[in-house]
Amino acid sequence: MATSRKKLFIKTYGCQMNVYDSGRMADVLAPLGYEPAEEAEGADMVILNTCHIREKASEKVYSELGRLRLQQQDKAVRGERMIIAVAGCVAQAEGAEIMARAPHVDMVFGPQTYHQLPEMVTRAVRGAGGVINTDFPVESKFDLLPGEGATPQGPSAFVSVQEGCDKFCTFCVVPYTRGAEYSRSATQILEETRRMVANGTVEITLLGQNVNAYHGEGPDGGTWGLGRLIRALAETDGLARIRYTTSHPRDMDDDLIRAHGEVPQLMPFVHLPVQSGSDRILAAMNRKHTADDYRRIVDKLRAARPGLALSSDFIVGFPGETAEDFAATLRLITDVTYASAYSFKYSARPGTPAATMAEGRLTEEDKSARLEAVQNLLAEQQRAFNGLSLGTVQPVLFDRRGKLPGQLLGRGPFMQAVHAHAPDRLLGQVVPVRITAASASSLGGEVVTAETVHGRESALSAIAADPPPHSPAHSHPTGTQEVTA
Repeated sequence: MATSRKKLFIKTYGCQMNVYDSGRMADVLAPLGYEPAEEAEGADMVILNTCHIREKASEKVYSELGRLRLQQQDKAVRGERMIIAVAGCVAQAEGAEIMARAPHVDMVFGPQTYHQLPEMVTRAVRGAGGVINTDFPVESKFDLLPGEGATPQGPSAFVSVQEGCDKFCTFCVVPYTRGAEYSRSATQILEETRRMVANGTVEITLLGQNVNAYHGEGPDGGTWGLGRLIRALAETDGLARIRYTTSHPRDMDDDLIRAHGEVPQLMPFVHLPVQSGSDRILAAMNRKHTADDYRRIVDKLRAARPGLALSSDFIVGFPGETAEDFAATLRLITDVTYASAYSFKYSARPGTPAATMAEGRLTEEDKSARLEAVQNLLAEQQRAFNGLSLGTVQPVLFDRRGKLPGQLLGRGPFMQAVHAHAPDRLLGQVVPVRITAASASSLGGEVVTAETVHGRESALSAIAADPPPHSPAHSHPTGTQEVTA
């Protein structure tokens, strides 16, 4: 007898790892009859997949749970059931408190346990009381997740290769919510990637809390680093692009750096968080690298791949940060130059060492002023970087429709959002686009026909051979299909 169909709504907060996890939760629940829904209203199960990184993350979850309680009650009046679950890092950190503050929640489970969802759902449906599962299981969830039959992710997809963190930065909760560093086997990753490509994926982003700390078992029985894994993935027929995030400066080894110059599919864009430009603050954060260590890594990356672009993370107002420390951060940003970046005011996370650092705390006004200064400098660099794209031809992967009729959206090599008028048949393909407009946050362009591409080959080859510093050097249409008018 066929399994009755039920509606599943997953609200995802935070990082790309959570986006990946939400997709796999849906895969795990599909055999139980759950199909994805577009909204919580009317759903038979709602999962809040939470993130503990941002300020007031917990309060946002409790606010959402209050709204869901009303919908759960409405369904109960009609004799129906809505299962409410909280997953992810807030669940891991505050499982018992969630159940105490929101007793209408049926399940609370951490990011390492969602392969056990069928058992948890069975217990919740039987009314066995609130189900809390925030253990770190001995078995790897990746060994027990569905392989064949997983939902296709589309032209651009995430592949989780590494989880957890052993760095213990003093501001960060990840080691406590995600656990120790763990790397999947290269065989698992290669097989998952091949299935994705067979289902239409042409670009993958390798995910990990410290993705370049990857040290998985290779098919040869040895230990592979991320560079070796990327080289193997690049041999997958039909895989046009490879990216990875988030990396740590301490794990940026020479083999991975060389891969940026040797693997055409590896995109010329790296997210490399530094957090501060002050050695004193970096030491207080337990980053275990200096600002000049970071500069040297950037120099090596750009020597291996001329024109490579960078993004980063910055925290301002860390306890004890002086005006001189902050000035050092501004100097580092000016020295490196970024295509994009994320910046935040420091906020204490309960349970982290930095939360107990009372000396030298800044006022909210001072932190806001410093954040504004950092964001203004980064926005200026992003506008300048985007402006360098004008007139170039870039390979763009169109992965979704735009808001305007006949418009497609996609990403260029440097993670810039690009929109152009193009037929739907180009969805899921990498095509050459001449950039005709640049704003602070996106690019606009026109699809280049085969004739135009051939007419510009010599000029574009010259740009690729001798790119200006920090520019869209790889804007030639290598790896793209020619488009007929």
